[in-house]
Amino acid sequence: MEAASGGNKQPLLGFGQAVIGPPGSGKTTYVRAMHALLTSMGRRASIINLDPAGEDEPGAAVTLRDLLALTEVMSELHLGPNGALLYCMEYLQGNLDWLRDRLLSLRGTYLLIDCPGQVELYTHHPALPHILRQLQSWGLRLCAVHLVDSHYCTDPAKFISVLCTSLSTMLHIELPHINLLSKVDLIEQYGRLAFNIDYYTEVMDLSYLVEHLTSDPFFRRHRSLHEKLAELIQDYGLVSFMPLSVKDEESLKRVLAAVDKASGFCFGEDTRSLGNLMSVAVGADFHFTSTLAFQEKYVEEEKRTVEEEASAL
Repeated sequence: MEAASGGNKQPLLGFGQAVIGPPGSGKTTYVRAMHALLTSMGRRASIINLDPAGEDEPGAAVTLRDLLALTEVMSELHLGPNGALLYCMEYLQGNLDWLRDRLLSLRGTYLLIDCPGQVELYTHHPALPHILRQLQSWGLRLCAVHLVDSHYCTDPAKFISVLCTSLSTMLHIELPHINLLSKVDLIEQYGRLAFNIDYYTEVMDLSYLVEHLTSDPFFRRHRSLHEKLAELIQDYGLVSFMPLSVKDEESLKRVLAAVDKASGFCFGEDTRSLGNLMSVAVGADFHFTSTLAFQEKYVEEEKRTVEEEASAL
């Protein structure tokens, strides 16, 4: 099928999620669980695997490995894994007709795009944002779903790093954006939380986190740096998270509802009636109840305060 040319309106491909995040954050697991949920709801969905380094996805409608494989690039160009992955994305950027031909047959299907796990693709490298912008220009309405492993909440220094990475990703990708704390059911396997989960999901006053962090003599000498990073994050006021456990179907449904609002799916493809707008506004969910449920279910209650625990150490 020939692509529309000039100023002609491009055909609407539908809606989708660009699933991004660092390695090990649970992107592929999330994509599979979301695909199963959408299918059970009667919504046509397809998986688009754009990760040349990830595991095989038997149910994927499109796989980047059909165009080029990471191992072949490493072998032929004598590149390491990181360099080869960047080359693969740049190669896809230069051969988007290949991707377009395969997506046209999926028009009207909800797309779950499993992206690579290399952080620089989301924070400063231009290839992935260019690819996603091109998908939008073809009529695909995307929402970025950024997964971060929730165990980083148990380490204040790592959580500040996660906030910086999330903020940089939001500014670089330039899409409607949902940040997820994945694997919340395992959150305390790496240590006790200094604050309730809602402190981390809503990114509340970070001065308390800096205070807790600098109680450690190792970090005390860098207090000024941590304070400036916290100020930067809060000045933007963009970063917040939703808790997620893929084992919890209600959790997935809440994420899907948030994504549908962000991408505009819940407003309908063709109509923008006042009734649609009002029904979405009335159904607004501020996630507090769901976050409280995660707190009660997965976080063990600690009778001692953080200060008392620090004194004991």
